[in-house]
Amino acid sequence: MLNPKGRLLKALNNKHTDRPPCICPGGMMNMVTKELIEKTGTVFPDAHMDADMMADIALAVYENGCFENYGVPFCMTIEAEGLGAEVNLGTDIYEPHVTRYPIESVKQWSSIPEMRIDQGRAKVVLDAIKIIKSKDQSVPLIGNITGPVSTASSILEPSVFYKELRKENEDAHKLMNFVTEHLIAFARAQIAAGADVIAISDPGGTGEILGPKLFEEFAVTYINRIVEAVKSENAGTIVHICGQMKSVYSQVDKINSDALSFDSLVSMKEARENLGNRVLMGNVSTYTIEFGEPEKIAELTKICVRNGSNIISPACGLGMKSPLKNVQSMLEQLKKEM
Repeated sequence: MLNPKGRLLKALNNKHTDRPPCICPGGMMNMVTKELIEKTGTVFPDAHMDADMMADIALAVYENGCFENYGVPFCMTIEAEGLGAEVNLGTDIYEPHVTRYPIESVKQWSSIPEMRIDQGRAKVVLDAIKIIKSKDQSVPLIGNITGPVSTASSILEPSVFYKELRKENEDAHKLMNFVTEHLIAFARAQIAAGADVIAISDPGGTGEILGPKLFEEFAVTYINRIVEAVKSENAGTIVHICGQMKSVYSQVDKINSDALSFDSLVSMKEARENLGNRVLMGNVSTYTIEFGEPEKIAELTKICVRNGSNIISPACGLGMKSPLKNVQSMLEQLKKEM
């Protein structure tokens, strides 16, 4: 029987597995719930700033039968904070969020401070990865990067950013280049610390927001730069894109990641029809995981497998109030069918 790490790595390489892995990467796809926090005795928001607490809660996700991976961090604000944004660290119910942007236009990109991965919350993530890696080599450890469009629109008011992609195109690319280089450095540091896979989540870079042309010009181009850098370090890659895919399937197929992940708006059957033999991940409704019953979540898990999902995961980050029994029901269903 495959161990969890072997199963995920085979799935990412599009090889046959005994059953689909069941994972939740972390980052935007946060896997931590209030019930799990209470069960482990960790404290939020302190765990966002403490490597030992971060490692403890990540380890507990696997130990409590939720998912077959470890993953840190538990939010998507670390890069923006490192690039000068102010962040509210949230509570045990609400995730961290940006409260102030460091620039007002893409033309000010050169005034953004350099992101230091040897200090602050970036260092906390790297230290947590090292702690987790020292405890278990058989479970895949997933590091996380906020996608380039989402990071850029977290250091500049999003509506301004999207308008200036066209109006200030040259400076927009300069900003995206600057951001992407820092994301690559953070991803490489996570791999050096022990991450087996890097997940890149770019909810701000949807085809619905950008349209096909800008989606390819900004989302696909800069995501692929990160993907290629990660692959050069021999780590696996997962890319999550939010929103409908109908208008951008051909552009999405140009993303060179090992796996593509979608939210619950996307029909996995339709994705399979449009993306051929690509490795697909997802996409059990996080709304149902939070508000439904275990039996319904088990049924959605079966449907995802039947419709072509190679890797089962929640469609997005878990609601912090999601019952533990609901979260556990996905993996329990997959094990029943072995």
